[in-house]
Amino acid sequence: MKKIFLVFAIAFISLNIKGQETVKKYPQDIDKKYELKLNAFNLIAFSAFDASYEKLINAESSYGVALYYKFKSIEDDEIGFPKKFSITPYYRRFFSETKYARGFFVEAFGMLNTYEDIFYNFSNNNDRVESSTSFALGISVGGKFVTKGGFTTEVFLGLGRNLIKGSEDMIEYNIIGRFGISLGYRF
Repeated sequence: MKKIFLVFAIAFISLNIKGQETVKKYPQDIDKKYELKLNAFNLIAFSAFDASYEKLINAESSYGVALYYKFKSIEDDEIGFPKKFSITPYYRRFFSETKYARGFFVEAFGMLNTYEDIFYNFSNNNDRVESSTSFALGISVGGKFVTKGGFTTEVFLGLGRNLIKGSEDMIEYNIIGRFGISLGYRF
């Protein structure tokens, strides 16, 4: 009887120790529920400020908001990317069983976006810039990685459809993209 009790006691203690090791393995996950991130891809490729704030709800989900603003007008932009401004609230669902709000995720988002277009008038060789605002819904997929110090990196790609159209004179942007490589900090 004493041997059976001793075996159960050792097994219980070893399970208890194993559970404590898991918590210590990921110290960046304890009491850190917020993230600030900067989308480095949009900063480099489009000369645009794209930052986001995210709140972790639990180990499997989070919500946040991203703000995009392109400094150059479409007339001055070498690439000619028409998006000027967007504000994007989103909800993420993570699919990692052992890590807290990181790994592979799927995201649902809404995006209030403003586009610019150039209209050429060939009769008097003048052009004008017009802007239009739309609202889109979409989904993204991506992955998030977190260091022990709390620094984050994420890569994501998504598509959405503009549901509310802007001006009828504008070129229609029915499909919008959401993509980036973000660097940030979890606190």
